[in-house]
Amino acid sequence: QVQLVESGGGLVQAGDSLRLSCAASGRTFSSYAMGWFRQAPGQEREFVAAISWLGGNTDYDDSVRGRFTISRDNAKNTVFLQMNSLKPEDTAVYYCAASGSRRVSRASYEYAYWGQGTRVTVSS
Repeated sequence: QVQLVESGGGLVQAGDSLRLSCAASGRTFSSYAMGWFRQAPGQEREFVAAISWLGGNTDYDDSVRGRFTISRDNAKNTVFLQMNSLKPEDTAVYYCAASGSRRVSRASYEYAYWGQGTRVTVSS
């Protein structure tokens, strides 16, 4: 089992930055690729970013590429999502997830463990 706890969400204005953190406990954190997903009100959960088990490979949805950066610190069992130039359309609950494999994936079914989410609200 892997337990994931997100933090760092909040209310910001358009153009601001936020850094989300996801602390993992349980089985070996460094064995898993990690991902961030988000769900806006009334919408399906969508992929945001993913990082491979050692951090060498990353992937981003086109809507956040160039603005968001995913990273991980395996020594601290933590994955981060640095979000810059936030837009109102980034408003959502952001979820951290641990994959069942070491490779990046955009598919939510590849992720076996999920956190409870942290809310990000971007005002215009």
